Amino acid sequence: MFRLAHLSDPHLGPLPVPGWRELMGKRLTGYLNWTRSRAAHHRMDVLDRLMADIAAEAPDHIAVTGDLINLGLEAEYPQARAFLGRLGPPDRVSFVPGNHDTYMRATVAGMVHHWRPWFLEDGADETAGGYAFPYVRRRGPVALVGLCSGVPTPPFLATGAVGARQIAALQDHLEDLRMEGLARVVLIHHPPFEIGWQKHLVDHADLARALARSGCELVLHGHTHKGSRVDLAGPAGPIPVVGVASASAASGGHEEAAAWNLVTVDGGPGDWRIAVERRAVAG
Repeated sequence: MFRLAHLSDPHLGPLPVPGWRELMGKRLTGYLNWTRSRAAHHRMDVLDRLMADIAAEAPDHIAVTGDLINLGLEAEYPQARAFLGRLGPPDRVSFVPGNHDTYMRATVAGMVHHWRPWFLEDGADETAGGYAFPYVRRRGPVALVGLCSGVPTPPFLATGAVGARQIAALQDHLEDLRMEGLARVVLIHHPPFEIGWQKHLVDHADLARALARSGCELVLHGHTHKGSRVDLAGPAGPIPVVGVASASAASGGHEEAAAWNLVTVDGGPGDWRIAVERRAVAG
């Protein structure tokens, strides 16, 4: 049996004080949104309790499906690296980016520089530079396949995209991993189904078709700040697609209170049994 903790969208605070040059363009609207409402909603004491609950369960691995940060400020990236380090070393924690992690084109380099160890493919050289998605990480009976859906967008949009190259590579990986007899868990920030044009994965239909052809045992996502399950068509039956609330969301707000998913993978090739337990956090 393999136990995987899934959390997402911690939106780490407190937000570093930005310089006036940093608040040009999209960051200005995001900053106003943060100061008016989001800072009070995303509480780090709630996140601390969630992390303590995960640590008490001692899962075999932890998956983080994006939105560590908020505006892509330079000072946010080392802050988020420290958070990943608290969760665990790179071989015990896997990360995929969200739209806030890739807030602006110029900020993607900060993500790669500071967080790359947590999304390195098995066997990749940490000093080689660059990054590539999808990645594959084999952990016991499970293969984690990480997709990047975070792309820079104009103000007021939080859409994502994976693109034809990632989708084609994903299909190849899923076929190979099926032949290896591993339980395939796909990690992505944006869900692979329609959620509204301002926030959706623009190529979700293409991704869903690829999953229908190649199959996987589970898809884990964030972005919606909701605990949810949607089944997609797969070659051997429905594929469960599971979302989770923000890991730092205070209770009593306009969104679901903080929670994480404890995923249990049991069985074997052709008979994988997946159970997902939602673990709510008071706060």
